[in-house]
Amino acid sequence: MKKLFLIIGAPGSGKTTDAELIAKENENISHFSTGDMLRAEVASGSELGKEIEGYISNGLIVPIEIAITTITNAIKNASTDVILLDGYPRSIEQMDALEKFLKDDNSITLTSIIEVEVSEATARERVLGRSRGVDDNNEVFNNRMRVYLEPLAQIRDFYKAKNLLKVISGEGTIKQIVSEMQSFINSKI
Repeated sequence: MKKLFLIIGAPGSGKTTDAELIAKENENISHFSTGDMLRAEVASGSELGKEIEGYISNGLIVPIEIAITTITNAIKNASTDVILLDGYPRSIEQMDALEKFLKDDNSITLTSIIEVEVSEATARERVLGRSRGVDDNNEVFNNRMRVYLEPLAQIRDFYKAKNLLKVISGEGTIKQIVSEMQSFINSKI
């Protein structure tokens, strides 16, 4: 049985960096970033990648069918039993699609959802300072924040009701954040 940890947070919250570091330090943990998986598909130059690029470059959510297929294939093929997936869910539809998938497939259990919480000012400073791609500009950042924040209360409430939500501050040093997240994950595995 694979144990899945979802890691959500605003653009620039550090969720990908935190999860990467934890996976790097623990051979029994795999990390997948929804954004990285989708960007890799774009980089491949495939037709699917071109379609995905149209959504990403405008700060929009990639359609649920594309995202859930990419994610579930990665989880099932992971070499470890503990999976950190960051950047998912980003919408109520994505959350519902994952719930449906988990109900239909008992090889994976959702162990927890970890929210890395940062202020919008911190998120903006980090994203606009990294200039990783076409999506790192003020207009696209504003859209990405709006897209992130709109469903957040419902996502939080849903996972709180299932006693699965853990919120940690993303405002400290990377070392502090990773340490807190690692301790929490260890307590659940």
